[in-house]
Amino acid sequence: MYIYNVTVNIENSVHDEWLLWIKTHIPKVLATGKFEKATLTKVLVEEEMGGETYSIQYRTYSREALDAYYREDADTLRQEGLKKFADKMLSFRTELQIVDEYSVTFT
Repeated sequence: MYIYNVTVNIENSVHDEWLLWIKTHIPKVLATGKFEKATLTKVLVEEEMGGETYSIQYRTYSREALDAYYREDADTLRQEGLKKFADKMLSFRTELQIVDEYSVTFT
């Protein structure tokens, strides 16, 4: 399993507009069929630069699906956010591979 993580710092002046937008953007990414699940999280550490920081984690079962997303969908979908918020947000992407998962079982 792989996680395609997008971390975004958004200026307070457009925070509410961005949050509404990202909640419509995530389903578009999922609609590509390359990911099975997405999680939107707020980073609770305050950044020196200000603004609010979020992490969007898209999960996929295969490297091939992630590579296909880059080839077929990423540029188009990224442009939407850049057109609306280019000078108001800073983002970076990280790829993660899940090595193992654990959970607590209550009896």
